Amino acid sequence: MVSPHDPNYTNSYDIFMRGEEITSGAQRVHEPNMLRERAISFGIPPETIKDYIESFSYGASPHGGAGIGLERVLKFFCNIQNIRKCSMFPRDPKRITP
Repeated sequence: MVSPHDPNYTNSYDIFMRGEEITSGAQRVHEPNMLRERAISFGIPPETIKDYIESFSYGASPHGGAGIGLERVLKFFCNIQNIRKCSMFPRDPKRITP
Protein backbone atom coordinates (compact mmCIF):
# COMPACT_ATOMS: atom_id res chain seq x y z
CA MET A 1 0.00 0.00 0.00
CA VAL A 2 1.36 3.39 -0.97
CA SER A 3 1.86 5.75 1.97
CA PRO A 4 -0.98 8.27 2.25
CA HIS A 5 1.59 10.89 3.29
CA ASP A 6 4.22 10.45 0.56
CA PRO A 7 3.72 8.48 -2.69
CA ASN A 8 7.46 7.74 -2.81
CA TYR A 9 7.04 5.36 0.16
CA THR A 10 4.96 2.31 1.01
CA ASN A 11 3.46 1.07 4.28
CA SER A 12 6.04 -1.66 4.66
CA TYR A 13 9.06 -2.62 6.70
CA ASP A 14 12.08 -4.91 6.84
CA ILE A 15 13.79 -6.14 9.98
CA PHE A 16 17.50 -6.81 9.80
CA MET A 17 19.69 -8.90 12.08
CA ARG A 18 23.45 -8.60 11.81
CA GLY A 19 23.05 -6.75 8.53
CA GLU A 20 20.78 -9.27 6.80
CA GLU A 21 17.04 -9.20 6.33
CA ILE A 22 15.09 -11.71 8.43
CA THR A 23 11.54 -10.34 8.15
CA SER A 24 9.48 -8.27 5.73
CA GLY A 25 5.97 -6.99 6.19
CA ALA A 26 3.53 -4.67 4.53
CA GLN A 27 0.00 -3.39 4.38
CA ARG A 28 -1.69 -4.93 1.37
CA VAL A 29 -3.50 -2.92 -1.27
CA HIS A 30 -7.17 -3.58 -0.61
CA GLU A 31 -8.89 -1.10 -2.95
CA PRO A 32 -9.89 -2.57 -6.37
CA ASN A 33 -9.23 0.60 -8.39
CA MET A 34 -5.81 1.07 -6.82
CA LEU A 35 -4.96 -2.60 -7.47
CA ARG A 36 -5.92 -2.19 -11.12
CA GLU A 37 -3.86 1.00 -11.49
CA ARG A 38 -0.83 -0.51 -9.76
CA ALA A 39 -1.00 -3.64 -11.92
CA ILE A 40 -1.02 -1.52 -15.06
CA SER A 41 1.86 0.62 -13.79
CA PHE A 42 3.95 -2.54 -13.31
CA GLY A 43 3.05 -3.95 -16.72
CA ILE A 44 0.66 -6.61 -15.41
CA PRO A 45 -2.48 -6.93 -17.54
CA PRO A 46 -5.41 -6.53 -15.09
CA GLU A 47 -7.31 -9.29 -16.91
CA THR A 48 -4.72 -11.82 -15.68
CA ILE A 49 -5.58 -11.05 -12.03
CA LYS A 50 -9.22 -10.13 -12.59
CA ASP A 51 -10.59 -12.53 -9.95
CA TYR A 52 -8.15 -11.25 -7.34
CA ILE A 53 -9.02 -7.61 -8.02
CA GLU A 54 -12.72 -8.37 -8.13
CA SER A 55 -12.61 -10.11 -4.74
CA PHE A 56 -11.88 -6.76 -3.11
CA SER A 57 -15.02 -5.18 -4.58
CA TYR A 58 -16.98 -7.01 -1.85
CA GLY A 59 -15.08 -5.02 0.75
CA ALA A 60 -11.93 -5.60 2.72
CA SER A 61 -10.62 -3.74 5.69
CA PRO A 62 -7.01 -2.55 5.68
CA HIS A 63 -4.83 -5.55 6.39
CA GLY A 64 -1.24 -6.65 6.15
CA GLY A 65 1.12 -9.47 6.64
CA ALA A 66 4.65 -10.41 7.48
CA GLY A 67 6.95 -13.23 6.60
CA ILE A 68 9.72 -14.22 8.93
CA GLY A 69 12.63 -16.24 7.66
CA LEU A 70 12.89 -18.68 10.56
CA GLU A 71 15.91 -20.35 8.99
CA ARG A 72 17.64 -16.96 8.82
CA VAL A 73 16.91 -16.22 12.48
CA LEU A 74 18.29 -19.62 13.48
CA LYS A 75 21.38 -19.10 11.28
CA PHE A 76 22.21 -15.79 12.92
CA PHE A 77 21.25 -16.79 16.46
CA CYS A 78 23.40 -19.92 16.35
CA ASN A 79 26.13 -18.37 14.17
CA ILE A 80 25.76 -21.10 11.52
CA GLN A 81 27.53 -20.27 8.27
CA ASN A 82 25.37 -22.26 5.81
CA ILE A 83 21.63 -21.58 5.86
CA ARG A 84 20.93 -25.02 4.39
CA LYS A 85 21.96 -26.50 7.74
CA CYS A 86 19.08 -24.55 9.33
CA SER A 87 16.35 -25.93 7.09
CA MET A 88 14.70 -29.31 7.41
CA PHE A 89 14.17 -29.47 3.63
CA PRO A 90 16.63 -27.08 1.93
CA ARG A 91 15.94 -26.27 -1.71
CA ASP A 92 18.46 -25.99 -4.52
CA PRO A 93 18.40 -26.55 -8.29
CA LYS A 94 18.74 -30.34 -7.82
CA ARG A 95 16.24 -30.66 -4.94
CA ILE A 96 12.81 -29.13 -5.35
CA THR A 97 10.79 -31.61 -3.31
CA PRO A 98 11.46 -33.03 0.15
